[in-house]
Amino acid sequence: MVTKAPPAQEEKLIPLRRNGNFQALWTSEAFAAVAKETAEFAYPLLILATTGSAFWAGLIASVQLVVAGLTSLTAGQLADRFDRKKLLIWCNLIRVALLGGLAVMVMTDNVNLGVILVIAMLSAVCLSVSQPASLAAIKALVPPQQVPTAISQNQIRFFGATLIGPPAAGWLFGIARAFPYLGAAVSFLISTALLLFIKKPMQAASTIADDGKRHAKDGFRLIRREPILFWSLAWIMGSNLVFNHTGVFIALAATANDKGTESAVIGISVAFAGAGGLLGSFFASWVLKHVSPSGIMWFAAWVGPVAAALLAVVPNVIVMGVIVGVVFLRGPIVSALFLAYVAALAPDKLHGRVLGAVFFLSMLVQPIGIFTIGVIFDLGGPFAVFTFVGAIAVPVAFTTLTPTMRRLPRPEQLEESKL
Repeated sequence: MVTKAPPAQEEKLIPLRRNGNFQALWTSEAFAAVAKETAEFAYPLLILATTGSAFWAGLIASVQLVVAGLTSLTAGQLADRFDRKKLLIWCNLIRVALLGGLAVMVMTDNVNLGVILVIAMLSAVCLSVSQPASLAAIKALVPPQQVPTAISQNQIRFFGATLIGPPAAGWLFGIARAFPYLGAAVSFLISTALLLFIKKPMQAASTIADDGKRHAKDGFRLIRREPILFWSLAWIMGSNLVFNHTGVFIALAATANDKGTESAVIGISVAFAGAGGLLGSFFASWVLKHVSPSGIMWFAAWVGPVAAALLAVVPNVIVMGVIVGVVFLRGPIVSALFLAYVAALAPDKLHGRVLGAVFFLSMLVQPIGIFTIGVIFDLGGPFAVFTFVGAIAVPVAFTTLTPTMRRLPRPEQLEESKL
């Protein structure tokens, strides 16, 4: 009698904390994320200090978002065509040069609005290129069963950077205007050095060797063919339209100002809202393991309309911040779940283009939502804004009633079915 050897996937898994390749990538991207948040918060500080114009300060942020969105499709193609490790290294080094150069120009008083705008745009391009490359690399560095957990850990990095970067930028800017950019450049340099510790290929060899044509539309086609990706992304786009961070923060701040609330209280309200995302990132891995995917999406979808109704009538600004925090709690959990589905359903040779399509579509609606919320608030005030939010959130939530969304499998089950 011949004993059959156990399949490779049944071998005992090494914990992610002992996976040196993944930890090197995670730590590298953590330094890059802090550098990004530091620089992006410092741009408007420099503009306000030199021109006093809030309009131009806001324009920089909008331009970066638009540029990142428009280049995301090409970025996805690059992540599938070229070595992902080299892409990340080059993106980091370009930003080291850009931000280091900006620091020198600030020190010598040779900086102007046009220079800041060009550097911010080029940095946004680098961000757009690095995002799909780093996310697609996770699938190559960890076993399929650990991909959802690994992606969940990424959410902690992202929300942690949003808490560390802006305060660091403000503190450094108070010492010297050039320091935030110099600090960001050093952080990107450290990120680059950490990438050198990754010894395992960050994509399948066949991906680079494949000489077939790589069209951005291939990513959209796969999303359309896969009901799980199609319906999940449809809800994400609707949510990003009315519950993106910038738009909601503007609505909160404007509502508080309309009520005559002190600035300190406004800050506390926004802090409560932002803390929800960080809390969600810490619990994302646990939730993905213990709650069904359909249950996660149902809560994520229907908490929006309920929150919109409460925000329209609640008079206390602090309570409004807590309500928004509960909404933002869902963000990192849903993001981790959706990106795990992308990793499970997209072949490695197509992974970057699918991520590029996802980033393009999810970012496309955000400027529209920010602009619409501002216009509606000016015309009708807080009640009109949150009524509009609810009017969008309700029909979008009905996506959870489709047969696909009511019977969502776990991402790791999809991976196992392919083995």
